[in-house]
Amino acid sequence: MNSPVAALVGPLAELASALPARGALLGLDLGTKTIGVASCDPDRRLATVVETVRRTKFTADAQRLLVLAEERRAVGFVLGLPLNMDGSEGPRAQASRTFARNFSKLTTLPIALWDERLSTVAVERALISADVSRAKRAAVVDQHAAAFILEGAIDFLAHQAGPDGDESEDTF
Repeated sequence: MNSPVAALVGPLAELASALPARGALLGLDLGTKTIGVASCDPDRRLATVVETVRRTKFTADAQRLLVLAEERRAVGFVLGLPLNMDGSEGPRAQASRTFARNFSKLTTLPIALWDERLSTVAVERALISADVSRAKRAAVVDQHAAAFILEGAIDFLAHQAGPDGDESEDTF
């Protein structure tokens, strides 16, 4: 699936206009050992968990993500960008940017970066409050974090479009 043109990569606010008005998006929570994957429906109303990809080599990881995108007829990716609490970028954010840059060479689908501060913490708390066992939490936390990231992104996109699909006057 190599493409001659690299995909667009950038903040969701800058790429929103490059995304089709409809179509599923794949949310990604990039970790050092796993990649949590979530998807939304074509109308972008609900994000659901898909799977946790165990990281091996970049090419194998990327190919799995491309298969998942193709199966869901995705029109783009939303990659969590783990900013520090003060908004600065540390090593994890740089690793996400590097992954996005390398991944963009394998697809033409836009890769939108979305601030994912505290997504894993929020998901972990929700799973604990739902009395999910530690072992089960470990198995699903990354895909739930991906869904949390994707929910934030689709909420943002919904507020960008007015009732008739035009850009609203709201700014974020």
